[in-house]
Amino acid sequence: MNEHIKAFNKLMTDAGNYLESERAYSGYTVGAYRRGWKQLREFMVANGITHYDKGVEAQFLSNEFGGRKGCKLSKQEEFLANGTKKLTEFQSIGKINVAARPPGKTPLLFNGILGAEIDKFLDYKRVEERLSTTRLHCYKRCLFRFLEYCNDYKLHAIRDIDLAVLLQYINKLDCGKTVVVPVLSTLRGFMKYLFEQKLLAADYSKGIPKYRIIGQPKLPSTYSRKEIEKLINSVERSSPIGKRNYAIIILAARLGLRASDIARLKFANLHWETSTIEIEQVKTGKELILPLLPDVGNAIIDYLKYGRAKSEEACIFLSERPPYSYFTSSNVVTHVVQRAYKKAGINIQGRRFGPHSLRHSLGLRMLEESIVLPVISEVLGHKSTESTRYYLRIDLKSMRQCMLEVPLVPSQFYQQKGGVFYD
Repeated sequence: MNEHIKAFNKLMTDAGNYLESERAYSGYTVGAYRRGWKQLREFMVANGITHYDKGVEAQFLSNEFGGRKGCKLSKQEEFLANGTKKLTEFQSIGKINVAARPPGKTPLLFNGILGAEIDKFLDYKRVEERLSTTRLHCYKRCLFRFLEYCNDYKLHAIRDIDLAVLLQYINKLDCGKTVVVPVLSTLRGFMKYLFEQKLLAADYSKGIPKYRIIGQPKLPSTYSRKEIEKLINSVERSSPIGKRNYAIIILAARLGLRASDIARLKFANLHWETSTIEIEQVKTGKELILPLLPDVGNAIIDYLKYGRAKSEEACIFLSERPPYSYFTSSNVVTHVVQRAYKKAGINIQGRRFGPHSLRHSLGLRMLEESIVLPVISEVLGHKSTESTRYYLRIDLKSMRQCMLEVPLVPSQFYQQKGGVFYD
């Protein structure tokens, strides 16, 4: 199975590189396509499919959309469908036919002496620092813009670049702060590289100003107790896969386990004699002991007795089809929960709807029940209460208790004569 996964990973990499280099697609778009292809990969693993072809494409899209096509698909679903078809086309003929190049898109070609050094710098980042494709494309865009500036001002040689040139270029940048940060970071890295290669006499990276963005983390998506119960009750539990999915969802909803911990949950983690689940968390490495609640335990037993295939695998949850392997990624758990949300008819507009939303919802309910932060932190397996305190921003019930009464303004204030209001 591992060899088949490697082959599919190579197909994803080659198709993404083709879209970037030959079709001038942005790193953001290609990155979004890759996320869809990873979803397709998890579908193949979960169903024991070892070879990708057009037939697998049809199975995957049917599983995701249930026969819906065209205008019946949301924009996000249509994007996933188009990305899957592009991958099938590349797998079949080694290229992707696009009717026309996306408006405003041109290949990023680095010409001239300076362009050649930029290419070397990008190769260094890709090979030595193993930069991701998306991050590498960001570097390309930033340096291509800088190269265009240098060409406009007849700065064709590396020796023509100095700190004054860099500062003038930065001063002319017409973009938001979220774009300025990667531009400055990329320039800083490129200047340091040129200095280390002895192509510049001074390290101008130290003179490039830093731009710091201070922002609040996004508010987590949460669901009410009624919505969570509707989700749990909507799961079909008569089939083997339904029993598995029910156990997965109830682990996330009742105990707040992360998708990665559910995917790697083993028999050794279940301590029936003490009614506890004891794991070492994948994300933090911290040990976590949780109560094996009756409904959680019953769901796991139901799956083990009547749903799980016969296997010597140490992990509890297995793919639904031969060779019945363990989950190679936590994405399988994520997709199980997301599909359940959609089938339950719960309003997910503007809210995330994966396993983490169940975790956040559990944290919010504990806050509303006046459970103190250290206890919530322990249950959710946070390293410290610093992570847990962000839940305070969504606990409106407690925040209302902190509101102060606004004193009434005496009527004499409005009847006074003179003063600044009458000048």
